[in-house]
Formats: sequence, C-alpha cells, structure tokens
Amino acid sequence: MPSYLSPGVYVEEVASGARPIEGVGTSVAAFVGLAPIGPLNEPTLVTNWTQYVAAFGDFTDGYYLAHSVYGFFNNGGTAAYVVRVGGSTEGAAANGAAPAAVTGSGATSPAPLPPSEPKQLGTFTVTATGPGDLSVEVADPEGDGPAERFKLIVKDGGKTVESFDVTAKKGNRNYVVTQVKERSQLIEVAEAAPAGQLARPSNQTVALPASAPAAPSGDVEAQQPGPAQYLGDSADRTGFGGLEAVDEVSMVAVPDLMAAYQSGAIDLEAVKAVQLGLIAHCELMGDRVAIIDPPPGMNARQIRVWRQETAGYDSKYAALYYPWIKTFDPATGQARTVPPSGHMAGVWARNDAERGVHKAPANEVVRGAVDLELQITRGEQDLLNPIGVNCIRAFPGRGIRVWGARTLSSDPAWRYLNVRRYFNYLEESILLGTQWVVFEPNDHNLWARIRRNISAFLVNEWRSGALFGSQPEQAYYVKCDEESNPPESVDLGRVICEIGVSPVKPAEFVIFRLAQFSSGSAELEE
Repeated sequence: MPSYLSPGVYVEEVASGARPIEGVGTSVAAFVGLAPIGPLNEPTLVTNWTQYVAAFGDFTDGYYLAHSVYGFFNNGGTAAYVVRVGGSTEGAAANGAAPAAVTGSGATSPAPLPPSEPKQLGTFTVTATGPGDLSVEVADPEGDGPAERFKLIVKDGGKTVESFDVTAKKGNRNYVVTQVKERSQLIEVAEAAPAGQLARPSNQTVALPASAPAAPSGDVEAQQPGPAQYLGDSADRTGFGGLEAVDEVSMVAVPDLMAAYQSGAIDLEAVKAVQLGLIAHCELMGDRVAIIDPPPGMNARQIRVWRQETAGYDSKYAALYYPWIKTFDPATGQARTVPPSGHMAGVWARNDAERGVHKAPANEVVRGAVDLELQITRGEQDLLNPIGVNCIRAFPGRGIRVWGARTLSSDPAWRYLNVRRYFNYLEESILLGTQWVVFEPNDHNLWARIRRNISAFLVNEWRSGALFGSQPEQAYYVKCDEESNPPESVDLGRVICEIGVSPVKPAEFVIFRLAQFSSGSAELEE
C-alpha cells in the first residue's frame, strides 16, 4: 500500500479485476522432410510459398516436402515450420555452397568444391551426373530472341558432347531445368533462387569435377535419412525433437517418409517406427495432432489390412487420410500423385479460420487436387470409416472433398477429430490465459476471480456454437471453491479448478425417416 504523509490529492491506478482469456491459434503446421537446400534440423517459419522456395528450394523430383507445403498454403494455411532432415550440411548453405571455378575473361578460381556439390551458374547450379572431364559453357543462342534465351554446351575433354537451346524463364517448354533433366546423360541443372529471381546466366565456362559424379539433388535414396534422423533428439533439437521448443505448432506431417519407402531406402517397419515416433511426439506435447500418410498404391482392402494389422495405431492425437491425391506438378507440367497430409493440414487451417476449430474439418473441397490415386466407393468407405481411415472422395458436380473426420483412437469419447483439436485449443488457451494466478494469495477471492475469468471465456465459446446446450449451464461448468481446494491442498500451494465442457459432435450420419400415410378424409370434394 502507498504511504500518505502529507495532505493532498492522490491518484492511484487500480488494476482491473477482469483478465480476459484469449483463444490461441490452431492453424500452425510443421513439416519434416527432404529439400535440396536449407538449414538442417532447424525449425524454420515460412508464411507463404515464396518464403519456402527462398529457404528450401523449389519442387524437386523424388521429394514430397515442397508439394505438401505448397498444398498447405493453397488450401488456406498461413504459417508453417519446416524441418529439413537428411542431405548434407554443405547443402544447408544458401543456394548450395561456394561459387564455381570459372574460366575466361575476368574469371576467378576459388578452391575446388567436392564432387558432390553443384557449381554455380548465376541463379542456377550444375552438377555432373556422368563420367569424364566435363565442363559446361554458357553461350549466346543462334539468332535473335528473348533476353532469357541462351545456349548450354556440355564438353568432355574440350569436345562438345551435348548442346541445348534453352531459356531461364520457368514455365517455358525450353526451360533449362526441364530440358536438361529430360535429355542430358551427363549433367543436372537445378534452381538456386526463387522463381521470380531466375535469370539468364552470363556467358562463361564452368569446369565440373572429373572424379566420381555427384548424386543428383533429387536422388532420394542417396540422401534419405533413416528413422533415427526423423525421430531426432530433443536435447540436440533435431528431427521431431526440434519441434518441442515450438509451442505454436498444432499439426505435424512427415510427407517424405513415403518418398523413402517408394525408393526402397526404408521398409514398412521403418515407416511404422517413424509414424509411431511422430504420434508419441504429439502425445507428449499434448497440443498437436499428427497427420498420417498411408503407403501408396494400396486398394481399400489392402489399406484396411495395413491399418488394422500392420500399423495398428491407437491414438487420439493422430488422424489418417486415404487415398493419395493427384496434383499438378509445375516442375514437369504433369499431374503427380502425392501424400495427402500437406493438403489436409491446409484444409484444417482453412476450416479453423472460416468456421472454427470446433467444426469437423470435413465436407471441404481439397484445393489443387485434380484427381485421386483411387476412387473410393461408398461400400469401401463403409469398411474404412469405422476403423478411423478418413477417406477423400470425388463427387460429381461437387469436386474432391474430405469425407471423414475421425482420429485413430478406439475410445468413443475421442472418436472425432474436431473434439480432440477443440480440447487442445481450450487447454492451451486457459493455460496461457491464467498465468497471472501463479503466486497470488490462495483464498476465496482468487477462486472467485478464476471462476469468473474462465466462465467468461467459456460463455463466449458457447455463444459461438462450439459447446452443446440451449443454456450456458448445459454447456459447461467451472468449479473452484472449498471443495476442490481443501486446506491440505492449499497448504501445498495448489489451486485446483475443475472445468467441464460439452463439445458439439459432427452430424456424421444424417438420417431422414420417410413414411407413407393415408390422408383419410382430407380429399377435396367437388
């Protein structure tokens, strides 16, 4: 209390008794996977596709991370943390590594790079994929044309062995990356800058290493991490462990796990080990849900066997989506089948923003999906839905939609995904909104303030339609009094507040009962 020692008028600021609880965000995703460049084992926040490309590179053949992040933002996602695993530490440097040895007018010759590293060609990199004393020359094209056109000449021992008339403009049919990928047997060209910054390299000659060729940047098997690298270590902040320090994350996906399985680098047992580690991470944190991808190429019967016998997951912190979806691949100009997890994370984020986390993220259009790996029939979904496999289906005139909203839990109380995610939201919001309680005097006044603040938060949730009941008393209760805080508990420095809520459940089965009845004497008479 202030001391008043002389006569006068005093003004005091009085703290408001109300301490409103604000709802936390529920739409931040985390992706763990493979990328040609970018920091290793460092959760990096990206808020749009351009930021992702600048940090981790563009679409790469054999990787699914870029497609998943693109699908996330395309479907309404606004923020994601990306953890790059596998690859080399040299690739963690921006755009690859040091500049190449360039000969010619005004050229410099820095220390030679290891054979596995790309040489710089302006905003592109070039890597030897074949044997020989190779070099690459950038020259003017034959005839006039746009400024982004140039000629790429591959030489072996000074003799021309390949030649390409290409352009630096992405999307053109003569785009340098696409042309070299389709036609060259000796080199590989990759982007080393965001699409909007790509430019024609200056005329130069780049000497490529004459020793063993480097693995292509898209060679998944050569750079694929094992299960231990995905699982990581919380102390070293690697793999899933690196996400423990990021409180904002509410959903986690590992799309490139299936790229490793397709390449033969890991088997289904290793896939299960990583997915179990992902689920364990989400259960440990208690504020996020794992989005599980199924193995590719399985029909409905096979996925049912895999779900029940091979995987056998039972967790209220995980959801499984099937089948894979087909999206347009800007790198090849063709449709490509990708795991659904990235697009589903975007659907969750969009649903949270438009309707709220309490609404089941289903009956929502999957943006960017042009087709499905397999068309699911109603009879097949009758077998998959009860075991927690959320189907993605195509409906005539209504597009491709998410048609399931269940967790992988066998507990009926946590059957629905929106219930689990809504409780995550409530728990985190109340946790952060009541930090002021710590070290306050533990008396009736404190208990009343706690009841008042939490009740004010929950009544707003009820008004928004997130809680069931026609009256607030039917939707929730908050108990913090002498009964929940006996003297022995107070002596231990504890404040115990019991909260009960009645969440809304999705109308998963809509049933209309129609009956025929006789109108009796209701017939009109002339």
